[in-house]
Amino acid sequence: MGSSELKRSKDSVESARWSSFPDEVLERVLSLLKSHRDRSSVSLVCKDWYNAERWSRTHVFIGNCYSVSPEIVARRFPRIRSVTLKGKPRFSDFNLVPENWGADIHAWLVVFAAKYPFLEELRLKRMAISDESLEFLAISFPNFKALSLLSCDGFSTNGLAAIATHCKNLTELDIQENGIDDKGGSWLSCFPESFTSLEVLNFANLTSDINFDALEKLVGRCKSMRVLKLNRSVSLEQLQRLLVSAPQLAELGTGSFSQELTIREYEELESTLSICKNMHTLSGLWDAKGIYLPALYPACSHLTFLNLSYAALQSVELAKLLAHCPRLKRLWVLDTVEDKGLEAVGLNCPLLEELRVFPADPFDDEIVHGVTEAGFVAVSFGCPRLHYVLYFCRQMTNAAVATIVQNCPDFTHFRLCIMNPGQPDYLTNEPMDEAFGAVVKTCTKLQRLSVSGLLTDLTFEYIGRYAKNLETLSVAFAGRSDWGMQCVLGGCPKLRKLEIRDCPFGNAALLSGLEKYESMRSLWMSACNVTMNGCRLLAREMPRLNVEVMKEDGSDESQADKVYVYRSIAGPRRDAPPSVLTL
Repeated sequence: MGSSELKRSKDSVESARWSSFPDEVLERVLSLLKSHRDRSSVSLVCKDWYNAERWSRTHVFIGNCYSVSPEIVARRFPRIRSVTLKGKPRFSDFNLVPENWGADIHAWLVVFAAKYPFLEELRLKRMAISDESLEFLAISFPNFKALSLLSCDGFSTNGLAAIATHCKNLTELDIQENGIDDKGGSWLSCFPESFTSLEVLNFANLTSDINFDALEKLVGRCKSMRVLKLNRSVSLEQLQRLLVSAPQLAELGTGSFSQELTIREYEELESTLSICKNMHTLSGLWDAKGIYLPALYPACSHLTFLNLSYAALQSVELAKLLAHCPRLKRLWVLDTVEDKGLEAVGLNCPLLEELRVFPADPFDDEIVHGVTEAGFVAVSFGCPRLHYVLYFCRQMTNAAVATIVQNCPDFTHFRLCIMNPGQPDYLTNEPMDEAFGAVVKTCTKLQRLSVSGLLTDLTFEYIGRYAKNLETLSVAFAGRSDWGMQCVLGGCPKLRKLEIRDCPFGNAALLSGLEKYESMRSLWMSACNVTMNGCRLLAREMPRLNVEVMKEDGSDESQADKVYVYRSIAGPRRDAPPSVLTL
């Protein structure tokens, strides 16, 4: 028997051995796999494994609601209890996606109601969802438990009232950063008096006053509540009353932190916070007054995540607070803390893994204060475990970035936003190419990169050559020619999402990805030099891709203003508005 025949014989025996597993055993083993990628890989081994994975999967993640249809999902996975679904492109956050673009959840809910009446969890991001859809959801799934809406729109607090009224087993209601029509806080009174199951409640981004009596009773009844994030209408005195009923909270989002307290009220707040021994996440703190921040100190010793993105703290206030947070791993702040505040981060937070610095006023060009490269460097010296950064600043240097990544070589997410488009190294007046070259050369684990500043094609040559684990790349106001994008598409084997705006890349760049796009989730290009003919050629060469062009009123008919390309097994969508052309 030849070597090739022997190998085939062994493969046949091995296949038979694996397929001899009872279905129940194989399904049980596969149910222990939590990674979506691992489960997808397992389903490709053989037909038996495909079927076992199909029947054992209870959760599905869909990164683009148009990459597949709900009918296809229901046929493939008959036992789904939890769905995570993403809709609009990320640039919808910057108002670059036309109104009524799509991503309506209702068609999915209709299919789920027929195929998954046992559905328990629904987590949506950038989807359109109406009050009617929320009511349909509430009455169609009798054992529904968890609803999370992030950056969704189209609904009002009336829809939340329907969820509160009908979902008798609800454990999670998480409403984050949504375009919601806030009609008042009466929806909180819709939870039945017998309702006690809520564990997560987040309504931080609602704007109106809420029915505090209803909220206090709800929190008092739900003894297993571990996450409570309030909006800014909740006062410090009301916060103290809530904490008395829920000292077991692990995550707290306070309301306003600025009312005038008597000495007795302050002492009561401090005392109540001191008994919150399980708290590891703190956010909110709207309009925080430095005089009241010491009340938080007793609750800070176990914090691992401190979100101050709504609190315009100064450097001294932040330094005093961080001195009580020795276990902090994640920190979000506004640039009002300045470089001195970030120096305090480096001195006090040796375990820090994630830092996000947001601009307090991104549209104020005359701002004098803020953060610079000095603050970033200081953090890198004191926080060697740092691997995720989102940093908005108005100046940066190549040397600073090189120092930062030498100090923290394990970055997986490096998102640097120099807020003045096309700004060079402010000390040498050179492009920022060597900064990002240092990032991709040093940080071999890098998965997500956002570049900014004055960049030539050399930056993208570095990315294509060195960023072998890169999955997401965001580019704005950068590059010199098509060569830059060609380097990226030809050199990053794991690239899944490419987002480009206001760059000089044209048809040659677009078409250089013909062999790449089917392995990617999506490509976004806006305000580039791509033409309609280039997009038509891409659509013709790659029929399994959806190539959508979003046209602006009065724009050149030959130009493709905004291009969104994504793989789909469902074919072109049927709900696109007139401003979106599917080629």
